[in-house]
Amino acid sequence: MHRIAVVIVPPVMSFDVSIPHMVFGDASGYEIGVCTAVPGRLDTVGGPQIHVPDGLGLVKGADTVIAVGSGGGDADPRTLEVLRTAHAEGARIASLCTGAFVLAQAGLLDGRDATTHWGLTGDLAARYPSVNVRPDVLYVEDDGVFTSAGAAAAIDLCLHLVRLDFGAAAANAAARLAVVAPVRPGGQAQFIETPLPPERGTSLAATRAWALARIDRPLTLKDLAAHASTSVRTLTRRFHAETGLSPLQWLLHRRVDRARELLETTDLPMDQVAERSGLGSADSLRKHLTTRAGLTPTAYRATFTRQR
Repeated sequence: MHRIAVVIVPPVMSFDVSIPHMVFGDASGYEIGVCTAVPGRLDTVGGPQIHVPDGLGLVKGADTVIAVGSGGGDADPRTLEVLRTAHAEGARIASLCTGAFVLAQAGLLDGRDATTHWGLTGDLAARYPSVNVRPDVLYVEDDGVFTSAGAAAAIDLCLHLVRLDFGAAAANAAARLAVVAPVRPGGQAQFIETPLPPERGTSLAATRAWALARIDRPLTLKDLAAHASTSVRTLTRRFHAETGLSPLQWLLHRRVDRARELLETTDLPMDQVAERSGLGSADSLRKHLTTRAGLTPTAYRATFTRQR
């Protein structure tokens, strides 16, 4: 079992506390626990009190340690020391939303890329100038330390960690159980500057679902625009507004995700994996998977077959 310790640092939002349980609790292979410096009943921001029975000793021996809470003040020195020790002993360290402030206080983000909710990135940069704050991403990893933006992006990061541990099929299964979208790439923008005009419309969700059902076929911008009953130019603008990606970028991500699932769950030859995922050829599969996952198709299959 992969042990996860969630370290709560008040003040904290109750929703943020629930995210690790929502994702990892429904994914097989994890044992998850929650702790804080002073166990007992904790107030949450805008929510109910929660009861945290365990102290920081729960962190000892954890494979992943996730800091949740506090952009509102200094963390308990014991919490900072526990995080430093866990990192020094090789644990994977992550934070959800304002938890980045806690990691920064512990010195774990010095010289590293990091992010938090876009409304707080300026504050994080001002308080911790040694941190390379990225306001333009959903989540980011730098040498084993992961940080995420707020709310939905925190879910994205947790799903990304499931994918790193057990593969795309497991991450997609966890996403389905949580009734959220599949893993979004961490490099997407956090928010959309210009919302769609209300009078123009309906979402492109139906077109994306249509494309996913035909992921093994060649699809062009004209095909997508025709299904959406719009021009290519309007399709591209609206697609980027809704997903943070161009239509063809989004389609490529989905094709690679499909290829990863096929590599994990079937024994199909590489050319058939490429064909069924719409990547065309084994050479194209190798190129795009190596770019996205850092592994060749053969190495990827071997890695996640062993883990499964």
